[in-house]
Amino acid sequence: MRKTMFSLLLGALSFFQQTQAQTIDSLQIDSKKDKIKIRQLVVPGSLIIVGSALSGSHLEHEIKNSFHDGTENDIDFQLPIDDLIQYTPIVTLYTADLLGAKAKNHWFDQTKYLAIVNIITAGLTHAGKNLIDKDRPNGHPQSFPSGHTSFSFSNAAVLYEEFKDSSPILAWSGYSTTTLVGSLRIVNNRHWLSDVMVGAGLGILVTKLVYHFEPLKNWNPFKKSKEITLAPTVSGDHVGVYFRLGF
Repeated sequence: MRKTMFSLLLGALSFFQQTQAQTIDSLQIDSKKDKIKIRQLVVPGSLIIVGSALSGSHLEHEIKNSFHDGTENDIDFQLPIDDLIQYTPIVTLYTADLLGAKAKNHWFDQTKYLAIVNIITAGLTHAGKNLIDKDRPNGHPQSFPSGHTSFSFSNAAVLYEEFKDSSPILAWSGYSTTTLVGSLRIVNNRHWLSDVMVGAGLGILVTKLVYHFEPLKNWNPFKKSKEITLAPTVSGDHVGVYFRLGF
């Protein structure tokens, strides 16, 4: 299984390297800017590579055993707050927009990139789960990588990209809750350390690539619209967005 994971990683890294080389040639991106982009991929790439190397290792079993004793009651232990706080970066993003915080992009472009990032991340996450089919610590299947973690880290990375230049504290705030999400997946006996690390790296990596290539960059039918209200809504265990457009 570990050999399969490394093959996938090598294939993905080769694809990204070829794509990046073609983009540099066609768009004539200066070398200084290109080096900055490569540097930004070091953290997510390291999380994916180190996490994959740790999969099935003695270390992650020791970490799991430090939280759980393996009894029947322990296997079903869960603090379900991670199901809710994974949406915190999204709520923070739109709340900041509503309060007038200066962001990199228009709210529609934010939503567009957020959707693209989550669609790609979800596809890669579920493909990994089905292909690798690693058992969770509680015995259930499809552990690798962690979906909660990849989703929450992709959202936190979007928040970071939007506010890193105008409000660094706001930009970094999303990673505090997403780190908690990843930690709770381990504490709740739902994932191994490697699942969480790769999920986090995957979410950040996809976001970095989307914000670098900016797909559908010029598509924004609401750029000149007025009287737009966009606000997050929370009701019980449901999270949504209220939208109103005036003409």
